[in-house]
Amino acid sequence: MALLELRDLRKTYTTPDGGVVTVVDVPSFDLDAKRQVALSGASGSGKTTLLHLIAGILAPDAGTVRLDGVDLAGLGEAGRDRIRATKVGYIFQTFNLLQGYTCVENVLLGMSFGPGPDRAWAESLLHRVGLGDRLRHYPRQLSTGQQQRVAVARALANRPKLVLADEPTGNLDHRSSRESLKLIREACREFEAALLLVSHDREVLGEFEHREDLLTLNRASHAREVGA
Repeated sequence: MALLELRDLRKTYTTPDGGVVTVVDVPSFDLDAKRQVALSGASGSGKTTLLHLIAGILAPDAGTVRLDGVDLAGLGEAGRDRIRATKVGYIFQTFNLLQGYTCVENVLLGMSFGPGPDRAWAESLLHRVGLGDRLRHYPRQLSTGQQQRVAVARALANRPKLVLADEPTGNLDHRSSRESLKLIREACREFEAALLLVSHDREVLGEFEHREDLLTLNRASHAREVGA
C-alpha cells in the first residue's frame, strides 16, 4: 500500500470579483514509503497549495488525502494537526524559522507539536546537518544555507514518514543549492522518510529518478495553461 494516496483531490478559491478558480484538481497520485519524487511546476501552478493539502494545513473541497492509511480529508483541523505533527516534515521555501530563538530552540519547538521536546535528539539532528557548532546561534547569525539546514533538522525532528519540500533551493546560490539538495535527500534516506519536493529548477529536477509534471498531474493547472 502506498504511503500517500490522493484521489479526486480538488481545491478552489474565490476571487475578489466573486469568481471561482480551481487551483488543484488531481485525479490520482501515489507515493510509496521511502521513495523520493520531484514535482515540477511553474509559479502559480498550484504546487504549494497541493503540498498544503497533503500536510493538512488546508482542507480540500473534495477528494481524499490518505497518509499512512488515514484520510486527512475526513478529519477536523485538530486531527489534521496531529497527523502533520507526527507523520509529516515540511521544509518551507522561506524556512519559517523563529528569529528570537536559537537553532536548537527552533528544532525543539518543532518537536513540541509531536511527541514532545527531546534536546539530545534536537542537538543530534543539528550535528547531522553540520551545525554542531551553531546550536545556540540565532537565525540572523547564520548564512542562508545554514538557516536551511536548521529547517531540514526541524523537518526531521518528529521522525516523519513523509517530508515535503517547497522550492527548498529557491533562495540559495548555485553551490548552496546543490549542497542543500544533497543534504535533504541523504537525510531522508538515512531516516527512511519519503520525500516529495516541488521545484521549477531544471537542474534540481534532473537529480531525481522519479519525477512528475504538475501540468500533467493537475487538471486545474492544465486548464489554466490552455486558457480554459
